[in-house]
Amino acid sequence: MLTLVAAGGAPADPVASLVLALALILLVAKLGGDLAMRIGQPAVLGELIGGIVLGNLPFVGQEFLGRLKHDPMLDMLGRIGALILLFEVGLESSLKHLLRVGLSSLLVATIGVIGPFVLGFGVGRWLLPGESDYSHAFVGAVLCATSVGITARVFKDLGKLQTPEARIVLGAAVIDDVLGLLVLAVVAAVAAAANHGATLSGFQIAASVVKATAFVVGAVVLGIVLSPRLFRLAARLRSRGVLLASGLSFCFVLAWLADQVGLAPIVGAFAAGLVLEDAYYRDFTARGEAGLGQLIEPVSHFLVPVFFVLMGIRTDLKALAHPELLGVAGALTVAAIVGKQICGLAVLEKNVDRVFVGLGMIPRGEVGLVVASLGQEMVVRGEPMIDPATFSASVIMVVVTTLITPPLLKWRSGRAPPSPP
Repeated sequence: MLTLVAAGGAPADPVASLVLALALILLVAKLGGDLAMRIGQPAVLGELIGGIVLGNLPFVGQEFLGRLKHDPMLDMLGRIGALILLFEVGLESSLKHLLRVGLSSLLVATIGVIGPFVLGFGVGRWLLPGESDYSHAFVGAVLCATSVGITARVFKDLGKLQTPEARIVLGAAVIDDVLGLLVLAVVAAVAAAANHGATLSGFQIAASVVKATAFVVGAVVLGIVLSPRLFRLAARLRSRGVLLASGLSFCFVLAWLADQVGLAPIVGAFAAGLVLEDAYYRDFTARGEAGLGQLIEPVSHFLVPVFFVLMGIRTDLKALAHPELLGVAGALTVAAIVGKQICGLAVLEKNVDRVFVGLGMIPRGEVGLVVASLGQEMVVRGEPMIDPATFSASVIMVVVTTLITPPLLKWRSGRAPPSPP
């Protein structure tokens, strides 16, 4: 915990040091977000880079930075921010749309998970021979996700949101997140067994896949059945903020249930958002209240930047001064790009620009960063799944793939012939 001393030598109230750290983090987040948006990049990238700059300034005391990096209360706020973030991603993903995106989106998403995972595992084996295969598998899991928000914004700016390429990419990106979280769940289960001195057989690994899939499917089905009834009951309450409290409670309960069955809590948070549709809380909106997506924004604007700035602060650029680790960052970035380009080959429709589809799947963004952060928290045989240097290399990969996607899509848009609607 950050510790301050009040006048007279008495220990200060611990909340004072926490709010001071929060003030600094939020200021860095908003300044970084503003600068990023001024150059046409998403605010989240500015928050992350702002944290990287803060965490690597030579004139900032190492003791102070150490406290920011390891403060348990800040860490907990950041973890809750990650849950809120995945809940928002789920809310923005329509389950109905997910079920009718078509075979091309499913194939693109599947190849877009398998390709980067295999390439990421290979990069780990090649350039990180001293790490365990569990670490290599986790590096592959970090490369699986696609940031749908970044690509959607670029498609909108280009006026291509209704093209076949956009529909395939946006549908595939949502499926991609689901599959990527399932991969995370399986890798985490294997690592947890190894941490207790056990080795999972092929049958047990298959069982982990089934368990993770069953949880997501079960949470969705149960949510579809129960959530309309729960929100109708909640609508009878007259106190303010009932819809927001109900939505957050639903998110947190599913996150807790995911943890109870051995999955990452973010899987439950994503499933909660995926389940909830506007129709379920129509009783609230019918009487003039804002929808859940709008109500969650102020909470998100407070907690999610804490997560991203902390991830930036924990990124040690000095570690990348070593040529071998800089090579890891470069290799991961190449694997991330090539892995998603492969998935463009899975498009079945004719007259669709497969290169454009592959480029749209490149950015890793927020979900990849959440997965990387979990790697630092998980322990295998007394060691973190991902060490600080590998985490820093993963963050650089996220930054680079997020930065290059908009100009690449604009370049390809100018070269490719227009697709039929």
